[in-house]
Amino acid sequence: MRRDAQRNREALLAAAREVFAASGLDAPLDEIARRAQVGNATLYRHFPDRAALVEAVFHERLTSTRRAGEEARARDDAWAGLTDYLEGIFAGLASDRAANDLMTTGIRGVPSLDALHVHNRETVGTLLSRAQEQGVVRDDVVAEDLLFALAALGRVVPASAGVVPGAWRRYLALLLDCLRAEAARPLPAPALTPDQLGRVLNDLGPHAAPGSR
Repeated sequence: MRRDAQRNREALLAAAREVFAASGLDAPLDEIARRAQVGNATLYRHFPDRAALVEAVFHERLTSTRRAGEEARARDDAWAGLTDYLEGIFAGLASDRAANDLMTTGIRGVPSLDALHVHNRETVGTLLSRAQEQGVVRDDVVAEDLLFALAALGRVVPASAGVVPGAWRRYLALLLDCLRAEAARPLPAPALTPDQLGRVLNDLGPHAAPGSR
């Protein structure tokens, strides 16, 4: 790649990281090109579609998350491995709107993301089964139960982060405690006030569940 082409590519990737983090993966590609100070044609020469750009921007991050899953599976204490793994993922969801979109919505044509979804399901399933064998988790829970609840919780994280940063920690802890076979542990953050909850749900827009306000 010529030096000027390499510079343009790096500028596009840097701009995409900023724009995606602030506005999500649906952000206009025109804005990314403008911020990188290149034309749209240059953007499409490097990245023929949105999926290709997402793959290039997030490949390293997605690969890192897979490594975190491997480390969690290697823990002797399956419950500690599961909770630490999920807390790490949710910390990323709270800090970067694009990361939230990646993990909680369906985006086709991103090979690293497809691989991570498969790996994440295996990680959650493996750790959950081992925690049940170790007598920590109730026997009637399956991986899909947890993944469903995590996806629902994950979608509200960006809105809650704008109102009460760190509030997600309370609700993740509450969700995980519902799985435990032993007594619940103290929740690490206070509950949202009615006003705060209303602001969070309003920020979700028209897709908030009926009757949830």
